[in-house]
Amino acid sequence: MWDSLRSHVQGLHEARELALVKCRKLGQLSAKSIRCVHRKEFQEAESLLQQAKELAAEARSIIGAHKELNPAYLHDTEKEMVEAAAVLAIAQKQGLPSQEDLGAQTMAYLHGLCEAASEVRRFALDEMRHGRLAEAERILEVMESIYEELIQFDYPDSLTNGLRRACDALRAVMERTRSDLTLTASQHELVEQLRRVKSEN
Repeated sequence: MWDSLRSHVQGLHEARELALVKCRKLGQLSAKSIRCVHRKEFQEAESLLQQAKELAAEARSIIGAHKELNPAYLHDTEKEMVEAAAVLAIAQKQGLPSQEDLGAQTMAYLHGLCEAASEVRRFALDEMRHGRLAEAERILEVMESIYEELIQFDYPDSLTNGLRRACDALRAVMERTRSDLTLTASQHELVEQLRRVKSEN
């Protein structure tokens, strides 16, 4: 009996360690993909994201084969993968990837979208700096649309892993972005008015 139990627990330990290695690699690939998106290296970002999807599937397979392993091991790194996929889609003006496309757990998917909506503030600020206010406005609208969907998941924090708090943080990011956009638009309008006055004189 004891030998059988030890063998079983040893198998769980080995599966857990292998899953954790894949999860760590998954997080690294997702972070690299986001950095590539910010550098507008979209092809490399897509390649890294594809590798991340494959690793996530492998980790899910390992954990799924051992029902006693906690699937929460995957939550944070799946969330990062979803964030990377959503950031890439937003930057390329594409539709958001679905949960089915990514194979992520539901809460990891929702939190990943929330993180992506905050992350793309950087894109909006870059567009403002270059005077592309329409594109900054588009990004803000995407942020707002994600937020509006997420706040409808009004369930206990014990179920959503604190999604409400994440949404509150996203709302603050949106408000700052909207304020920045309004200020930048006003500054551009003032510059245009000064140019018109100068050209008339």
